[in-house]
Amino acid sequence: MGAHGPRGAAEEPVRLTDPGRRRSELHGRRKGRPLSSLQQGLIGDLLPRVGLPDGPINLGDLFPDARAHALEVGFGGGEHLAAQARLHPDTGFIGCEPFENGVAKLLTQVRAHGLANVRVHPDDAREILERLADASLSVMFVLFPDPWPKVRHHKRRFIQTRTLDEIARVLKPGGELRVATDHPDYAQWTLMHLVRDARFTWAAQSAADWRVRPADWVATRYEQKALAAGRSCVYLRFFRA
Repeated sequence: MGAHGPRGAAEEPVRLTDPGRRRSELHGRRKGRPLSSLQQGLIGDLLPRVGLPDGPINLGDLFPDARAHALEVGFGGGEHLAAQARLHPDTGFIGCEPFENGVAKLLTQVRAHGLANVRVHPDDAREILERLADASLSVMFVLFPDPWPKVRHHKRRFIQTRTLDEIARVLKPGGELRVATDHPDYAQWTLMHLVRDARFTWAAQSAADWRVRPADWVATRYEQKALAAGRSCVYLRFFRA
């Protein structure tokens, strides 16, 4: 499984978004069914207005009225991100998702609910991590990421030592990292990376803390499908030391 120590010396020192790495090596398909005319319009008109500027990201400029800032990695259909944004209007949310259809679904909710506290990056979250300032995020969500189950594909998993270096850098002291998965091996992989990392503290005090979704943890469409199929889900919470 390739578990590493606290700083993971076994991984090569490359940038998170190594220019030599093809996007197909990090993601699966980027498009699904053809978009509706409404969705195409949102991609063309709304996305540029809620997108992110080039260069270093100043969260204070993006969200002038926000008291906290959060990032969701791979938001899928956007139901979790949109719900969190509605529940926490004083938090600025950045959502990253390379799948065009998922981006269109989130944009539909942004427009329908007038969510002024959401910004969208239609690509790899690792590109955004590199551009955020130190200790700038209060919460980070990694919910049901692609488990890349084959051993030869484990290097594509989002939870990696070099990614954790960036997560540790951008999270505020006491900031929270939430990871959810229905893939047992990915859950074990995540724990092996994070439990041994002194920069993070696992919040679980009992089995119920990781077997039962917390009340403020909004269910995703993928999670509902996993539960309906009889697969157990794991909910992991870690705090930045």
